Amino acid sequence: MPKSVRLKSFELVARDINEIDVGSLHALSVAVGWPHRPKDWDWLRQFGRGIAVVDSIGRVFGSAMWFPYGQDVAMIGLVITTPRSQAQGNARWLMEQVFEECRGRNLYLNSTRAAHNLYVSLGFANEATVWMHQGTVASSLPHLPAPSGDLIEAGIDALGQIIELDTQAFGWKREELFSALAPISTIQTLSRDGKIVGYSICREFGRGHVIGPVVASNDDDALQLIAVHLRNLKGQFARVDTRDTGRLANFLRASDFQVAERVTTMSRGQPLLNRKAGEPWVYGLAGHALG
Repeated sequence: MPKSVRLKSFELVARDINEIDVGSLHALSVAVGWPHRPKDWDWLRQFGRGIAVVDSIGRVFGSAMWFPYGQDVAMIGLVITTPRSQAQGNARWLMEQVFEECRGRNLYLNSTRAAHNLYVSLGFANEATVWMHQGTVASSLPHLPAPSGDLIEAGIDALGQIIELDTQAFGWKREELFSALAPISTIQTLSRDGKIVGYSICREFGRGHVIGPVVASNDDDALQLIAVHLRNLKGQFARVDTRDTGRLANFLRASDFQVAERVTTMSRGQPLLNRKAGEPWVYGLAGHALG
């Protein structure tokens, strides 16, 4: 696979994303209206892998990252191209570089509407819609009954149980993600009879905070695990990415959240989503790039 591509009058070269100045990456995401701060880019680069395409004088024309979970899976995200280069095939060339690096893995991503046709042409299949709910958290949240179990802020010692529960819900083990999340996040767990049956994670991101991942076995538990963070974020900007269109979505709207965007979960290889009644499920995503 070539590591450079000529687009009409200029040539672009692929470079390791960790070699690129974070200010240039931030400018790239700002140009397409994405909320990533420089520190968000730096955090993602700590445990993800990626490439950026630059011209002969170092200007960044695009990026793509992938987040390996074990040996068999990768989530793809931060696929950004400038309008000038996108029209000349830069996005497709970027994805070809990712395929080369991720050969043999099942690949998953959350596609914007603008990129959807490209991903279909590259062999990705639709699985579900993700709704990005965000807004300033209301000062008065909808009433919820008392939680069915012990809702507590968890420490590092709970990570083993949390990863085990997440693996049941997500389908693949994501130790790398939790190792990166733990130092920068607040983690809440719901336990019954001494066993963790749900968890939620909240961290700073973009304009405020993102709540996710969130894993629970039923709507009631999921609502409790999200509400406990929202109570601490009243008057602040927050975001929850979810595939739910029922009770959770209604609760978020009642908490002054609006749907800002929708994206499509897509797979290339083994399907990702296989929800089973009564078993753990991912109610809230860690982010579009992370699943």
